[in-house]
Amino acid sequence: MAEINLNKKDQEIEVLMAENSDYSDTFLKKFQVFSRRFKKNKLAVIGLVVLLLLYASAIFAPLLAPYDPDGSANDITLIDRAPTIHSYMAEDMTGAMVKYKPNFFGRDELGRDVLSRCLYAGRISLSIGFVAVAISIFIGTVWGCIAGYYGGVVDNIMMRIVDAVMSIPTFILLVTVMSIFKPNIFLVMVVIGLTTWTGTARFIRAEFLSLMKRDFAEAARCVGAKDSRIIFRHILPNALSPLIVQATLGVAGAILTESALSFFGIGVQPPTASWGNMLYAAQDLNTMVNTPWKAIYPGLLIFITVLSFNFLGDGLRDALDPRMKQ
Repeated sequence: MAEINLNKKDQEIEVLMAENSDYSDTFLKKFQVFSRRFKKNKLAVIGLVVLLLLYASAIFAPLLAPYDPDGSANDITLIDRAPTIHSYMAEDMTGAMVKYKPNFFGRDELGRDVLSRCLYAGRISLSIGFVAVAISIFIGTVWGCIAGYYGGVVDNIMMRIVDAVMSIPTFILLVTVMSIFKPNIFLVMVVIGLTTWTGTARFIRAEFLSLMKRDFAEAARCVGAKDSRIIFRHILPNALSPLIVQATLGVAGAILTESALSFFGIGVQPPTASWGNMLYAAQDLNTMVNTPWKAIYPGLLIFITVLSFNFLGDGLRDALDPRMKQ
């Protein structure tokens, strides 16, 4: 009987809150405010447009790529050909003259078109960033929610584990794990995600410790709401805005980490192309002097992608900050 009364009381409180809420708190109004703030940051808008173009080019790589990224037998006759914006004639394996499409980014040491490889490599590098951050955010959010909500001994034990993990240099841990196991795309995603969740856990814990003192959290506990309801219905949604910003910036970090691992030869393995292992294949001095396009274009794509994510993250942080004037 008491439980029924508590449920009714909880429902009555929700109805009253819905009836008394200001129209400015509706989703549409909030989105309009967010959109207006975000558009004021021109660099963030540019970053968003660039990222949309990069992801679109990765998705439609089979349609945009002029050549097979893995090359063909005839490509061996076109080794290290310089970039060109015009079609050209060249001999194939049989000695016959064949017309080739332009190589806007040139060709590599196996005669493969660098532009085609960059487009397909974007699929790998960009997807690794998202999946790795998704794993990191999920683990860090759950860990931080439990530690921040229950506090006390539970909080102390969980956060000491976080401190222990953070005391290990992340990149050295990554290199060690990737050296023990056979490198592949799936392993790169998982390892990056499992070694970068601690920052999210500390952030979510701090948010929970602050939000737990708010009136809405106290009210939810007073009416007998379950822990899971308080965590996921009342407290966590209020921490999502800064979490989105952190996730956006985390994608840039994950892409850089994958590129670094692949550059050292322990990330994504050939013949699968990623921007990192394209740099790894072009790191010697002779390449940088005689065929610099093999390193310039993948390196430039990494730079543009990371910079765009940082611009986007800054814009989201400003747009989602409730302290900013509307």
